[in-house]
Amino acid sequence: MFGIFSIWSTFSSVVFYLSLAISLAGLVGNALLLWYLGLHIGKGPFNTYLLHLAAADLLFLGCQVGFSITQVAMGSEHALHFPVTFLWFAVGLWLLAAFSLECCLAHLLPSCSRSGCRPRNTSVVVCILIWALTMPAVLLPANACGLLHNSMRLLACLSYHWTSVIWLVVLGSVACGASMVLFTHVTCCFLQQPPKFYRVVRCSGALVFFCRLPLVSYWSLRPALNFLLPIFQPLATLLACIDSSSKPLLYYLEGRQLGKREPLRVVLNRALGEESQLSPGGLSLPMSQV
Repeated sequence: MFGIFSIWSTFSSVVFYLSLAISLAGLVGNALLLWYLGLHIGKGPFNTYLLHLAAADLLFLGCQVGFSITQVAMGSEHALHFPVTFLWFAVGLWLLAAFSLECCLAHLLPSCSRSGCRPRNTSVVVCILIWALTMPAVLLPANACGLLHNSMRLLACLSYHWTSVIWLVVLGSVACGASMVLFTHVTCCFLQQPPKFYRVVRCSGALVFFCRLPLVSYWSLRPALNFLLPIFQPLATLLACIDSSSKPLLYYLEGRQLGKREPLRVVLNRALGEESQLSPGGLSLPMSQV
């Protein structure tokens, strides 16, 4: 019996410190990505989403690091750890859904994209709405269910919680589904070599499915999972940290050229710059409509 508890304690410590190490690395990567996207890379039609996504990932990882260090220092997890980190996680999920959906529509309806059907500054308006709407969508059920303080209002908790669950499942489905549709259409119908930016969208959808949906599942079924499968929460957090930390590496791998040593700005611009998002078949929006 004591051996089982010892193994569980060791495993929890390994997952905890692994999440902390990945979060620290992701902080550096997303800070660099935010710097280059904001100041050094041409503003392509979808880079607004990626800029805000880098900011959301930076906040998520920063809170994860801050609360983890506090836990090490104080010996116990802070009550606000999960709701605060999940808030920025949800912002990132919504941004990924909007990004994947718009990329998919721009590819499937290129004539509409070029003809000016897309309102000016659409990406900026959508991102602002996402930041504004995610906070009440996460904090209201967290407050009603006692995550922000000790008291819980049962009816309000059930109402707010399942509304947020449906909302998160829809966002995850949109992000994964749009990426899958884009990948299938490009694979079956695109005669030329697909641009690097398509692979970025496809990999983002795969990361949502494998690394983000577990934490959404934990948010949805938290009491049951804490009782039946306590190992689930640290593993879901670890996967979420991997997702938020891996995007700068993903962009770098997509933009680099084998055998060449180039500045980071050049590599990222090749993967995310305006020229990588323009193709004969789609993903082509006038710069004035970004």
